[in-house]
Amino acid sequence: MRLFTAIDLPNEILLRLDRLMTVLRPEALLKWSPLDNLHVTTKFIGEWPEARLSELVTALHDLNRRSPFQAELKHLNWLPNEKWPRALTLGVESGEGLPRLARETEETLIGLGIRKEERGYHPHLTLARIKNPVPLRGLHEKIDELEPTSLGSFTVDGFSLYRSDPGSHSSVYRKLHSYRFESVAAAM
Repeated sequence: MRLFTAIDLPNEILLRLDRLMTVLRPEALLKWSPLDNLHVTTKFIGEWPEARLSELVTALHDLNRRSPFQAELKHLNWLPNEKWPRALTLGVESGEGLPRLARETEETLIGLGIRKEERGYHPHLTLARIKNPVPLRGLHEKIDELEPTSLGSFTVDGFSLYRSDPGSHSSVYRKLHSYRFESVAAAM
């Protein structure tokens, strides 16, 4: 099974993302992400044997000992860059909150034999993917018109383990386990 860990988004943020994508979608024929698939990945695990799922679930449990933190969705970006875009993303700012969670997830999973990510961690939401070259002028103009875009802040109070299965139009994500944060002081 193909797995990853991610931050779930609250419903009010999903509604704002839906409105944003409704405005942007007519401007370019891209592969737009389904609203149900939007999340902030903290660690792509990759292929993992189903027989060892409980081992992974248990290892991730220790990561919930932390206080909730704030995150803000802002700034539309092109990855890897505006000149040769492969994806349209929305940045996620959280101070040290998300980078720390991603780093500690990485360190925990190395102990299970999961490869460390070579690239630095840059939290974002993938709004759309560009599979083939398409005209982007209208979308660039609409993005320029909207910037600076902030879709608001939300409290990150946990993360989830997901399974990703291929679907006919996009991957289907199924939540396998949720982890709610518990401050270290509250756990004593």
